[in-house]
Amino acid sequence: MSTPAGRVPLRIKLFHGLGMTAYGVKDNGFSTFLLLFYNQVVGMDATIVSTALALALVIDAFADPIIGYLSDRTYTRWGRRLPWLYVAPIPLALAWMLLWMPPISWGDNLFYYLLGVGILVRTLLSCCEVPSVSLVPELTSDYDERTTVMRYRYLFSWAGGLLMLFLAYDVFLKPQEGQKIGLLNAEGYWYYGLFGALLMAATVLISARGLHSRIAKWPDQRPEAGGVSLAFREIKESLSHRAFLILIGAGAIALTATQMTYVVFNYLATYVWQFGQADFAIYPVFLFGSVVIAFFLVAPVNTALGKRGAAIGMGCLSVLVSVTPYVLRHFDLWPQIGTPLSTRAVFGFLFVGNVLAIVATISMTSMLADIVEASEEQTGRRTEGVFFAGWFFVQKCATGVGILLTGLLLSYADFPKKAVPGQVAEPVLDTLALSYCAIVVVAVICSSLIFSRFPISRTDHEARVKALAERQVTG
Repeated sequence: MSTPAGRVPLRIKLFHGLGMTAYGVKDNGFSTFLLLFYNQVVGMDATIVSTALALALVIDAFADPIIGYLSDRTYTRWGRRLPWLYVAPIPLALAWMLLWMPPISWGDNLFYYLLGVGILVRTLLSCCEVPSVSLVPELTSDYDERTTVMRYRYLFSWAGGLLMLFLAYDVFLKPQEGQKIGLLNAEGYWYYGLFGALLMAATVLISARGLHSRIAKWPDQRPEAGGVSLAFREIKESLSHRAFLILIGAGAIALTATQMTYVVFNYLATYVWQFGQADFAIYPVFLFGSVVIAFFLVAPVNTALGKRGAAIGMGCLSVLVSVTPYVLRHFDLWPQIGTPLSTRAVFGFLFVGNVLAIVATISMTSMLADIVEASEEQTGRRTEGVFFAGWFFVQKCATGVGILLTGLLLSYADFPKKAVPGQVAEPVLDTLALSYCAIVVVAVICSSLIFSRFPISRTDHEARVKALAERQVTG
């Protein structure tokens, strides 16, 4: 398949990036509020909640690659990806609403409700996200332009997630009478789910319509007929590529640590740093500022260090910055907890750490686009959908494992249910904070060692694209 080598028009970058808003909404819900909602509001045990969400990944292990494979083989006058982007958003929105409307009367059976709806949300989100992100290698073959296209996706993903975070803290989860903070406001989560559902459906549909004129055309080749055995053989062949295995191995560890950071933040901010409602209200603003800085920083960092160097260097620095406040607190080198100075210092470290983490994540995802041509060189097939489905599955695994680890960590620290800020025993808080630090430090060391073996550089990619173009001309 012929892929343009030049720059992608800004209009296409914006419409393409808009489609990832739905992923940002999902990620904010799963990473920030879902465990807290089902644990502290609904009253389910944290380990049971995290186990249900982790078990949902077993279905994803089969669903995501199949969705990617079917997306690669879709053959319509609207192309390979658009039909998926027009059909999946409405069912996704309905499933998202159900996730935040659990039938409390089910009692112990709520485990099965959460498991079933969690599977439904994840699968339908794959039907939107996998075809959308698989367009990146089709839009351009340029090594640096792919990073640029990817950063627009991350900008919109973070914008969607932070919009939901802002509305949650400032609108939906206002404290009710007798509450210090609004995170236990049960009714607010219903409105949170409703607005998120509308935002998901609208952004994916608008993105598809905006891309329609560019990608709505018959694919270059009709897929070869084949049965189930051929499908699994081709999926296995693609996902066995050495560069892909290295990337997902390192990425799974790094993204799990990142997701755990997001999941545990509400606990750490509420009980360790004793944030008030006003602090939670401005938190999304700080995060969005870090996203904007990362948006402009990622291109020069990738140019200077390469994608592999950027992923390793920025990832290590991010973890170092993120754990520093907890280490200083442990050795009584931190300002008094709850004071304005303490809160401002926490925000400062969060800002810098998040900038570095986003640059590392964008670099990782852009590396995936370059594997498409490496695989095509070996197999003669372009399987963008399969590769990005595999990566998307890794991201969802990271979210699930991050939630599971947080649930286990809360149990290990003997963290109480429906805890009151300022009334949790200091040893419990120390165990929670220091154990979290130890996990993310070990994770970044392991992921960096694996990333260092990624075999595709700028020179490799450009030579491969040239060779594939010559092969296509000569037949």
